[in-house]
Amino acid sequence: MNKANTHDTQLFNLINAEQERQTNTISLIASENYASDAVRQATGSILTNKYAEGTPGKRYYAGCEVVDEIERLAIERCKALFGAEHANAQPHAGSQANFAVYATALNPGDLLMGMSLSTGGHLTHGHAVNLSGTYYRTIQYGVHPETHLLDYDEIETLAQLHRPKLIIAGASAYSRIIDFEQFARIAQSVGALFVADIAHIAGLVAAGIHPSPLPHADFVSSTTHKTLRGPRGGFVLCKSAYADKLDRAIMPGMQGGPLMNTIAAKAVAFFEAQQPSFIAYQHQVVRNAQAMANTFIELGYQVITGGTDNHMLVLDLRNKGITGLQAEKALASIGITSSRSCIPFDTEKPWITSGIRFGTPAITTRGAQEQDVIALAHLINEVFTNISSLELHKISASLQQQAQRLMSPV
Repeated sequence: MNKANTHDTQLFNLINAEQERQTNTISLIASENYASDAVRQATGSILTNKYAEGTPGKRYYAGCEVVDEIERLAIERCKALFGAEHANAQPHAGSQANFAVYATALNPGDLLMGMSLSTGGHLTHGHAVNLSGTYYRTIQYGVHPETHLLDYDEIETLAQLHRPKLIIAGASAYSRIIDFEQFARIAQSVGALFVADIAHIAGLVAAGIHPSPLPHADFVSSTTHKTLRGPRGGFVLCKSAYADKLDRAIMPGMQGGPLMNTIAAKAVAFFEAQQPSFIAYQHQVVRNAQAMANTFIELGYQVITGGTDNHMLVLDLRNKGITGLQAEKALASIGITSSRSCIPFDTEKPWITSGIRFGTPAITTRGAQEQDVIALAHLINEVFTNISSLELHKISASLQQQAQRLMSPV
């Protein structure tokens, strides 16, 4: 058996450096989490050697009898976790999961309706620079200009006016409950199919904390690496009527050989998500996000929508006189990673932004509770208060040490 190349010190030194970085920093990036040892073991397993182009029982290569069972296990666990009629665990990422739905439900040039990136949606929901906005015609909906909440009356008006063939709901920077039942009703009223992208909230849905789209949506797309705390990857759920077409859209339509090591890791994640400890974890994720949002409000910050129902919050930094980019860099200087974020109707460029997005899945995995995120919010406020001061570099080391003490090791 071949042994690992122990002489590649350059690469493995970099991996060790990343291990150290993750251990010594705090991740407030809403789309990041820490996978369990079991998920990581499956991801790095011998399954990476097996080519398994096709689907279980219908492979284009021999020797797939074991990986067939692994993929079937992932599928059955996924269906059981979400109560789905059909699941496909092969998409390499959330973007591929969305495009698999589009390839199933749409023809080139059909009209797709999704949430605009600038108000909290996702690039693959019809943005002009993305293939979803060039391969299909698109119409974008947003949020109410005052409340920053989804405006279902406006969404219905747009749907009635443009009559899309597919409506997608879901977001990358929206902190409130999404009414999937209302979206389904709007879609049905114009003869459109409905897909719910739950990439960010999949763990909350699995735990029963966010309402499930499954009773209402024709398709559900997701990632496995955010609140679900699995490997980097995606999956699609759908009604049985679309099962065969969806599977063909993924293979041979979009992807070749599936990543069997990652599919095995997805199976692990689906198993872990069925445990009582996972439900308790998701409740803590939300409690932490709400405690952080409430603390920032008390400190005089504008929190988009006035709070959060899920794992994230977005701060409007304009009344503090700083940009999202400045805030992100300042936090990085004390070992806190975050992601700048456009706010609804932002006048700053997308690279700069007027806001910053915080998420609590990763810090909750590391043991954070309400008192920890409240202390963290106060530390962040101290950084922002001193962001333009020559004194910031003097307090950075002290703040970084305080922040690190809040977290258990990775």
